[in-house]
Amino acid sequence: MIPVTTAVRRVPCEACPLRANRYFRDFTAEELKFVSTFKRGELVADAGSMILAEGTHSAQLFTLLSGWAFRYKTLEDGRRQILNFLLPGDLVGLQGSIIGEMEHSVESLSPVVLCVFQRDSLATLFEGYPSLAFDVTWMASREERMLDENLLSLGRRNAMERAAYLIAFLYQRAEKAGMTRKPVIPITQQHVADTLGLSIVHTNKTLRKLAARQLIRWQGRSCEVLDPAGLAEIAGWDGLGENRRPLI
Repeated sequence: MIPVTTAVRRVPCEACPLRANRYFRDFTAEELKFVSTFKRGELVADAGSMILAEGTHSAQLFTLLSGWAFRYKTLEDGRRQILNFLLPGDLVGLQGSIIGEMEHSVESLSPVVLCVFQRDSLATLFEGYPSLAFDVTWMASREERMLDENLLSLGRRNAMERAAYLIAFLYQRAEKAGMTRKPVIPITQQHVADTLGLSIVHTNKTLRKLAARQLIRWQGRSCEVLDPAGLAEIAGWDGLGENRRPLI
C-alpha cells in the first residue's frame, strides 16, 4: 500500500473550486455551513497511490476534489477488474461507511486531492439535513446506473464498441467536471484491458482500430480524445443525459 499524505484543510468549502462549476447544484447557506464543519481536511496523493484497500475499515469518507482515480476488485491470483472511474465531485468510500468493510479498493490514476470527512458524522447528515441525505442517495443510485451500463457493455458490446463506449463515457464525465480543455484521459492500455475484460493484446489491437479511424490518439500512458461523438456512435450510446448533480 503506497502511503498518502494527510494535509490540513487548505481549501475551505466556501471557496471550493467545484462550486463554480454550473454542473453541481448550489448549497443552501445552512447546508454549506454543515459541510464546512463535516470536512476535516484534505488528503493529497501521487498517481498510483492506494486510497482505500479492499477488506479494510476506514474512519473516513472522501470527495474527490481534483484528479482521477478508479475503483477495482482483485482475484486471489492478482487479476484485476476495474469497476468504475472517479472524477472530481465523486464520493469515495461510501460503501465502507454503510457496510463497515470495503469490498473494493480505490487507487489514484493521477495526482489527487480529496476532501476528508469523518464517517461517524454521516448519521448527523442523515438526521438533520434531508436534502444532503437525498444527495448521498442520488450519488449511490448514479453509481448503480453507471455499473448497469458497464455490465451491458461487457455482456453485449463487441470489443470495439466496449472500448469506444469507455472512452466516450470518461470523456463526457470529464467534460462535465470541467476537465476537458485538453481532452486527455490518464489511462494506460492495461487500465482499459482491466475495465473491459480483454487481454492486453486484444485491447491494443482494438485501440489501434479506433486510432486508425481518427477517433483517438494514444500517448503511452494517456489517451487523447479526437472525436467523442464518433466514439459514442460506434458504441450506440446516447450519452450521460445528466443535468445538475449534487456535491458533498
